[in-house]
Amino acid sequence: MKKTLIAMAAAAVAFTGLAAPASADGERFVLVSHAPDSDSWWNTIKNAIAVAGDQMGVEVEYRNPPTGDLADMARIIEQAAASNPNGIIATIADYDVLSGPLSNAVAKGIPVITINSGTEEQSKKIGALMHVGQPEYDAGKGAGEKAKAAGVTSFLCVNHYITNPASVERCQGYADALGVELGNQMIDSGQDPAEIKSKVMAYLQGNPDTNGILTLGPTSAHPTLAALEDMGKSGTIHFGTFDISGEIAEAIKGDVIAFAIDQQPYLQGYLPVVILTNLARYGVVPGNSINSGPGFVTKGNIALVEKYAGEYR
Repeated sequence: MKKTLIAMAAAAVAFTGLAAPASADGERFVLVSHAPDSDSWWNTIKNAIAVAGDQMGVEVEYRNPPTGDLADMARIIEQAAASNPNGIIATIADYDVLSGPLSNAVAKGIPVITINSGTEEQSKKIGALMHVGQPEYDAGKGAGEKAKAAGVTSFLCVNHYITNPASVERCQGYADALGVELGNQMIDSGQDPAEIKSKVMAYLQGNPDTNGILTLGPTSAHPTLAALEDMGKSGTIHFGTFDISGEIAEAIKGDVIAFAIDQQPYLQGYLPVVILTNLARYGVVPGNSINSGPGFVTKGNIALVEKYAGEYR
């Protein structure tokens, strides 16, 4: 019996050795985002592709237009395709501007996975393998439903990237959930913190009945927090935001922000690298797109995520 067990163990070890994954082949992938250099939210995605690259034994390059210019982003995608990587990961910040370069990459035989901005339908039209992201209109609507339940009737949507159609979908979903017109309740805040703070203060002074605020990420949330503090309104207006950061986490704990919508950007960076690596090595790929969000971070669950903010969350 003892000899039989030893033989079985030896066979198991031998089988495990045969079944081990192939060694790293050094594939190279390029992730192209629409984010300007000033947008710190993307640090989580940069961290995700670094982790995935190390784990999979591949090279992942991060490229972006320094100022957020989408025509520049289109050129970066073209340059990435010309370098013949094993795959391209890209946002669809504006379908009209980016669908051409991305479709051309697909036609060239380069596997493409779209992430973050854009929709599953747009991704399919481009010919991408899948989309890993958050349905933006649905996320905005979910935020609006929470705001409506809290009694919000008049709001301000602080849009710091209004040239990205997905950002407008967030504000529109919020308005639709409240059953009101979006109209001038969405402002083009720009990306300069001082300018955002000034515009938020001006809007609230001109519209004193505003009882709800939605910001679209740390870029607009942080100056809005400062504006409310200076006006003595912190905690008096229902405040929801997209995405998480250290400052946002503190504001949630302090009852200034009601919730943050977490689209789990780490997954948007990490999963495409793993998927493209497995496609390159073994020819396997999931058959459907992946919704990385929305999830809602509130005071009730903030302790679970705040220590990872800016790195994994």
